[in-house]
Amino acid sequence: MSDARTAPAGTPDGSILSVRNLHLAIAGRRRDTPILRDVSLDIIPGEVHGLVGESGAGKTMIGKVILGIQPSRARITGGSVRFDGADITHLPERDRRRLMGRGLGLIPQDPMTSLNPAYRIGGQIADVLRLHLGMDRAAARARALELLDDVHIREPARVLRQYPHELSGGMRQRVLIAIAFACRPKLIVADEPTTALDVTVQRQVLALIKEMQAQEGASILFVTHDLGVVAKICDRVTVLHGGRVLEAGDTRRIVESPQHDYTRALMAATPRHDRPGDLLQPVPEALTARLNAEALAYDAAP
Repeated sequence: MSDARTAPAGTPDGSILSVRNLHLAIAGRRRDTPILRDVSLDIIPGEVHGLVGESGAGKTMIGKVILGIQPSRARITGGSVRFDGADITHLPERDRRRLMGRGLGLIPQDPMTSLNPAYRIGGQIADVLRLHLGMDRAAARARALELLDDVHIREPARVLRQYPHELSGGMRQRVLIAIAFACRPKLIVADEPTTALDVTVQRQVLALIKEMQAQEGASILFVTHDLGVVAKICDRVTVLHGGRVLEAGDTRRIVESPQHDYTRALMAATPRHDRPGDLLQPVPEALTARLNAEALAYDAAP
């Protein structure tokens, strides 16, 4: 179990992303509600780093803080976020916009609602290229065709002319992956990008993300509730519950020899292809109650 009050064990030098002792709360009428509690993690260049936990653990909020798109009532009350050597914790919106695209990218969770239904696919990809890379219309269209080919979409010229409602969920997610990698960012936040897809398409999308990541050399923060997915795609993993880091380390070590009770419980609740006959066990209520009590005690501590 890593101590979130210090740098995670084995913190590598030259991290592309370094989150240190991050605290975040949602402002309320009478008091603030803590969401993230002393979170620290590092991502090195070219790494796929898993961020795993149940719903409400704070995984998506960490991604939003990195991208600078947290809710207006969310307040960072401590800690820092450094990207590519620069402190971006409280980066002004204008500077944040310049950072998006080339520096940071996003693969969103729901492909069915993440594309603009009123615009053709080609225009949505081209807009990103023209905004962040300054391409002219012809160059942007040529690059869009190349990107659709990279994500293995058949007849890319035809797809450029289509609207989102004409594509399946899997094809829409491929388009969103193409957009995320379009400007060759250094870090991509993948926010549960397979949750809304069926199992067969999930496998294809995971393989595609890994292929594109290897091709472009980007780092990825892969947000998920599924340790099985982490085992397939991630180099290292951070386990989160109640906005606290409970365990972090190399994926193989975490999967084969988890140290924290909660990580072991997540493993017991995760289907395993090598043990298809094993019965899945829900996370024990007593363990959840204990972790929630620890979080409340942490909040109450001076």
